[in-house]
Amino acid sequence: METERLHHSLSAQVSYYSELIQSNPKWEYAGVYADEAISGTSVNRPEFQRMLADCEAGKIDIILTKSISRFARNTVDLLNAVRHLKELGIEVRFEKEKINSLSGDGELMLTLLASFAQEESISISNNVKWGVRKRMQEGIPNGHPRVFGYRWEGDQLVIVPEEAEIVKRVFQNFLDGKSRLETEREFEAEGIRSINGCVMRDSNLKTILNNVTYTGNLLLQKEYISDPIEKKRKKNRGELPQYFVENTHEPIIDMETFQYVQDEMSRRKELGALANKSLNTCCFTGKIKCPYCGLSYMHSRRTKNGHYQEFWNCGSKKKKKQGDGCPVGGTINHKKLVLKCAEVLGIDAFDEDVFLEKVDHIDVPKRYTLEFHMTDGRVITKDCPNTGHQDCWTPEYRARISKQRRKSGTNPKGASCLTAKIKCEQCGCNFRKQTQHHADGSTVAHWRCSAPAKTCGTVGLREDLLMQMIAEVLEIPEFDDSIFLERIDHISVLSATELVFHFTDGSTIHRDWTKPKKVMPPWTEERREKQTQAIRDSFTPERRQAMSERMKQIRSEKYWASTKK
Repeated sequence: METERLHHSLSAQVSYYSELIQSNPKWEYAGVYADEAISGTSVNRPEFQRMLADCEAGKIDIILTKSISRFARNTVDLLNAVRHLKELGIEVRFEKEKINSLSGDGELMLTLLASFAQEESISISNNVKWGVRKRMQEGIPNGHPRVFGYRWEGDQLVIVPEEAEIVKRVFQNFLDGKSRLETEREFEAEGIRSINGCVMRDSNLKTILNNVTYTGNLLLQKEYISDPIEKKRKKNRGELPQYFVENTHEPIIDMETFQYVQDEMSRRKELGALANKSLNTCCFTGKIKCPYCGLSYMHSRRTKNGHYQEFWNCGSKKKKKQGDGCPVGGTINHKKLVLKCAEVLGIDAFDEDVFLEKVDHIDVPKRYTLEFHMTDGRVITKDCPNTGHQDCWTPEYRARISKQRRKSGTNPKGASCLTAKIKCEQCGCNFRKQTQHHADGSTVAHWRCSAPAKTCGTVGLREDLLMQMIAEVLEIPEFDDSIFLERIDHISVLSATELVFHFTDGSTIHRDWTKPKKVMPPWTEERREKQTQAIRDSFTPERRQAMSERMKQIRSEKYWASTKK
């Protein structure tokens, strides 16, 4: 009632509790937390969350609230919040129900009464829904939803000319055979934006094409809220009646055009990817199915080692489907797929028309296995191993790789321009790069002969010093990879002290290699004190006693040795 609403208004409640708390000398007023015009079916309210944060910060000991329904109308949320506050030692007092959350029977009473509060909220929601649906039956929409191309003037939809032209373009593009993706790219290039000022994406264009409002009619109750507690909005797919109200405003699209677009969208939906001419499709598109993920296999291309490859893999990989991934795994080589199809169809050369006529779809029940489901009901299973890696090793490719490896090594991970360029003349092996880690965290790279150390008399070449020597030999200010590869064919290591640089023009230069001396870092005061303390600590009483006994024994042995002489 209006008088009751006035009596229990928010301002009246705030005034009442402010006066009540401040009149109690044992209490200190921490403040008021009130969410105005927000449903209590959820605890995600700004003031409610601020109150919980202050409780966790130790600013509140007691919470006073008018009733359970003011605290929360969701039984689960109410109990979770009260139990959390109880763990913090905070008391919640519900005045109307005279319940104390810290009392022995407090939680039991809360559970019962909170259920009533929740049911009351559901009852109110159902009453509101009934009123909304009654108005819909009379042709009155629930509110003024925003529609691109129109604006509301009172209770009437009025055309916005600029937006209406864009709506007409969306429909015309579709009628011209353009896909929504093409329209999206076209609008983005022209800077055309949605009603919210964002780029018009596929979902926006789909909404426009499906919206009967553009025909001058209204379809009411397209969506509904299934649960008043969760408040999740769902599309009405026949669960509830819909109300079609004719000639409510000026149309942008005529009904005949709109209906044709709906029929065409249904046709394209049945064709799937084959209906989208902007996609590169073939006869296998939508035909290869994963029985586990429920998705079609998708066509992919890549170039590996200079070889162009085509293959098919489960759509869950590209769509990033949640879970552990496709249990089948692996890919299907396109060339192998074509050969297997020709074998199943009993023809010498693969023919797309024959395939589409005789094969309904192909299942992939396990890795490298194809299960052909024919249109006549037969099921034919064929193995289709992926031999793409083997197929790429043609005689020409194998000869080219062999020549490259003989000249430049096997090119392992971490290879540099020096890889396979430093040759040991004693054992005929290449030098390999090794990294030495120091105690201070620094690293130094050395090049050493790959033969066992006992069989080769060469030494390791420190990379930074070797690069300095190469720069001197090439007469350049600092080492450069490209210049080195261009001018030097290889470096011969004759012994531990002699290197020979072989140039690409056939000339050579001899250089002496001096093994760098190990330079120990100077002792800092901190290190000196640490070492001194370590020596002192090592001289325990037991060790001193043992050393004393040992010295006595040595002196005694020297004494008797001298008397015998």
